[in-house]
Amino acid sequence: MRTAEIERNTKETKIKLSLNLDGSGEGTVDTGIGFFNHMLELLKKHALIDLSVKADGDLDVDYHHTVEDVGLVLGQALNQALGDRRGITRYGFASVPMDEALCEASLDLGGRPFMVLSSGKKHLMVRDFEVKLIEEFFRAVSVEGRLNIHLREIYGDETHHVCEGLFKSFARALRQAVAADSRETGVPSSKGVL
Repeated sequence: MRTAEIERNTKETKIKLSLNLDGSGEGTVDTGIGFFNHMLELLKKHALIDLSVKADGDLDVDYHHTVEDVGLVLGQALNQALGDRRGITRYGFASVPMDEALCEASLDLGGRPFMVLSSGKKHLMVRDFEVKLIEEFFRAVSVEGRLNIHLREIYGDETHHVCEGLFKSFARALRQAVAADSRETGVPSSKGVL
């Protein structure tokens, strides 16, 4: 079973997360941040992972600690659930339209953390949610999950649609990258280890 359960408790946040990479998009999400909940719901549904998240954070300060720490915990869970990464596809790519917006994601589960987000909406808001926090979230996932993430807004007018496109394209690329490759009998690396 490619599963993980992680808890993280600090003075800023308390997070409990469970993950099943071979799920069907089930689970409950409650971070106290409506828009972020919506993005995580999209992630689990389109990646076909079972994901449950309960986060209590210092939302009276701002959303940063909660969003980043959920990313850290999700990354830890991904890393744990992937184990030695034997037999996985490793790479994933998806281009996702969301009405007028088009976004794409490229992933490498090769063990090297790096994250790039290219979007003209990074400094905008969706209601009270700073889009810049999406970058913080995926950076945390990248570091703790040991994966390379490239996200790009190709174009889009509605900020909400761009955010959805970024999360959906990441989800679809993740679904592809974690999938079993029937031809790969070992670790998908010329080094023999990821």
